[in-house]
Amino acid sequence: MGTAPEKTILKSQALQKSVLIICDRSLMNVPVDEGLLLSMLLKVMNAKKTLELGVFTGYSLLSTALALPADGKIIAIDPNKEAYQNGLPFIQKAGVEHKINFIESEALPVLNNLITDSKQEGTFDFAFVDADKEGYIKYHELLLKLVKIGGIIAYDNTLWFGSVAVPEADGMEEFLRHGRKYFNELNSFLATDPRVESSLISIGDGLTLCRRIC
Repeated sequence: MGTAPEKTILKSQALQKSVLIICDRSLMNVPVDEGLLLSMLLKVMNAKKTLELGVFTGYSLLSTALALPADGKIIAIDPNKEAYQNGLPFIQKAGVEHKINFIESEALPVLNNLITDSKQEGTFDFAFVDADKEGYIKYHELLLKLVKIGGIIAYDNTLWFGSVAVPEADGMEEFLRHGRKYFNELNSFLATDPRVESSLISIGDGLTLCRRIC
């Protein structure tokens, strides 16, 4: 039995080596099993139009591009173009570069422009967020306008190295304390937001899926 092309490239040693070289901490990147889960989800949804906030190594972007049909489109936003260029050789090798519209920018101006100028409210099937953690709640409000009813918004790192599940300790590293604050606020907010159905999945560093219901 043959192996699907997307599985081959997503698990390739060359790609994993590239990811590890770029990452300061391996948990800061989308792991293979999370990438495959998102890929399966996108296929089940028959998603064709998606948003990605934060590119980093480009691994999740590649996973998404491979999962979309030939005419699928991704708007990928990151203020650091180098992040996109790091993963570009693998995207090109996979033959999915044509699906990606990369925009070098902070996310908020682009999202606002999509709503006000481009008239794209309610046209996206899926959005993946792995950007600046303090901005997640702000992004949520805009993404709820852009993602269609029944569409999904995925937030990465919502367990934040497990820190959200333990009391804050005096010896906790500052980066943990800093992120823990934002993710505790986000997780509490999403759990009570009547506009979405949400589920926090214990995969990678935590992945929260929000399905827009109104």
